[in-house]
Amino acid sequence: MGAVMPLEALLDARRVWRGQSHAMPLSTCPTGHGALDAALPTGGWPEAALTELLLPAPGMGELQLLWPTLARLSAPQASLQTADGRVIAVVAPPWLPYAPAWQAAGVHLPNLQVVRCEGRDALWAAEQCLRSAACAAVLCWPEKANDRALRRLQVAAETGQCLGFAFRDPQAARNPSPAALRLLLEGRSREGEPARVRVLKCRGGAVPAHPLPLRVAH
Repeated sequence: MGAVMPLEALLDARRVWRGQSHAMPLSTCPTGHGALDAALPTGGWPEAALTELLLPAPGMGELQLLWPTLARLSAPQASLQTADGRVIAVVAPPWLPYAPAWQAAGVHLPNLQVVRCEGRDALWAAEQCLRSAACAAVLCWPEKANDRALRRLQVAAETGQCLGFAFRDPQAARNPSPAALRLLLEGRSREGEPARVRVLKCRGGAVPAHPLPLRVAH
């Protein structure tokens, strides 16, 4: 039988890898949806990071999922940063945002900026908005974005200390992603039940085994 070595000696010799020994810091950006916050390791959106929202078709509650956060971030009194002009940037949306609905959800419209562009210009614009440190959150719809493009968005979000949200097709789930959080929006399983959101990836914690209810107003 070989000699027994104390654990600390093995760690000091770097012969054993030490996993993360402390909990993830709590997020200062809760999603506004209790079940989802409870399932995420930080209790909210990963900060200064990219979140992917996969949905089969627009209009499944993806905006209602984000509106509580966007309303809080866009409010002039939310923080000194937003008071200094940080905005919510919506880059190349599939449709022009319906201002009365956003306003009814509590989003401060003067801090909402829509960037109209297409193709590679949309990816470039999203990256610049994320990196600028002028935005509290950036919403984008990157079409046919490869891993390299998504990684650039993730790095830009870290650089600009911004929340990035990328709306993509569910087929993207077949490929790995640099995003810190990946959510799949699902339709109602039965009439009268709420839509559901499935966590596919979350940095710093285990993925919930079951989808979570997402109650949205229509």
